Amino acid sequence: MRQTRWLALAALLSVIVLAPAACGGDDGGGDGDMDKVTLQSKWVVQAQFAGYYAALDQGFYEDEDLDVTIRPGGPDIVPEQVVLGGQAEFGIDWLDSLLATRDQGQEIVNIAQVFTRSGMTEVTWADSGLEEITDLRGKKVGVWLGGNEHKLFAALNKNGIDPQKDTKIVKQPFDMNLFLNREIDAAAAMTYNELAQVLETKNPDTGDLYQLSDLNVMKMSELGTGALEDGVFVRSDWIEDEDNQDIAKRFLKASFRGWVYCRDNPEDCLRIVLDNGPTLGEGHQRWQLNEINALIWPAPQGIGIMEPESWEVTKQIALDGKVIKKPASDDAYRTDIAEAAVDELKEDDVDVTGESWQKETVQVTEGGA
Repeated sequence: MRQTRWLALAALLSVIVLAPAACGGDDGGGDGDMDKVTLQSKWVVQAQFAGYYAALDQGFYEDEDLDVTIRPGGPDIVPEQVVLGGQAEFGIDWLDSLLATRDQGQEIVNIAQVFTRSGMTEVTWADSGLEEITDLRGKKVGVWLGGNEHKLFAALNKNGIDPQKDTKIVKQPFDMNLFLNREIDAAAAMTYNELAQVLETKNPDTGDLYQLSDLNVMKMSELGTGALEDGVFVRSDWIEDEDNQDIAKRFLKASFRGWVYCRDNPEDCLRIVLDNGPTLGEGHQRWQLNEINALIWPAPQGIGIMEPESWEVTKQIALDGKVIKKPASDDAYRTDIAEAAVDELKEDDVDVTGESWQKETVQVTEGGA
């Protein structure tokens, strides 16, 4: 009986001692100390957003006392409207889309430009003889419409070709079938997605997969019309609050660390992406991650910090392409929060520029499997 009473007393004391730890202490590890925020992604789960999923998986958000939910995007989801509606604090989208939203009087602001360069291209067949952008005069030119055409139109206009008068613009679906069937002369392709779709397809004449040598790839970034793509934005009124500025700094710091992780550990990062969204094949995702890294690194200013020259190019394309009716103001973006996040990462000896990073050679697989 005495032994039974002693065991009961010992059990009670252990509960009392452990109770404070279960409620969360001063280390920020308890849910009560975590700031809950949501990130609205631009598209479905894929390597395009690998850094954010890596930050979640590796506990980088938790290290910054953040409880982060990542909401996948889709064809019917507009990140700007989700953020403006209060369903998410952070959103990801192309910079010209942000400018269009601001042009309509809705106040959002870019706080981190994660992609340093554009991934959009226009591709033609190597045997077509259409090697330069100037060769597209009078040709059937495919491109996604609804706001995705502005980089291409800017490149054509820059070279004296009126897209509406001097070419036949074809509304391109989000696949490469028109191009593969040679129903159009040129097609829009992101380096990390549609370009891979072509390379993952067998050439019916040879039975082998298509090669880059079968294509001419015209990169908008090399043509001087590479308007910036994936950036992080927030509501202007939300970020005015100093507490929210601190949350945003911690969110960017953890997210940047996630992208650094994906740069330095691509295979593990690929696993993280596949665990979160196995819809796309491993081969396609491996190609995509390599190409996404190439859009981020090297980042001469430090990851997430807007380069003034790229900003000027983007806002001019938005104006010339009638994405916006009036010139964009420079308060459409701010760099102070990203700079503060980058400075803290530097203090932790994190490489925030990736100057030594080298793109890998990725072997494509049939169908992206």
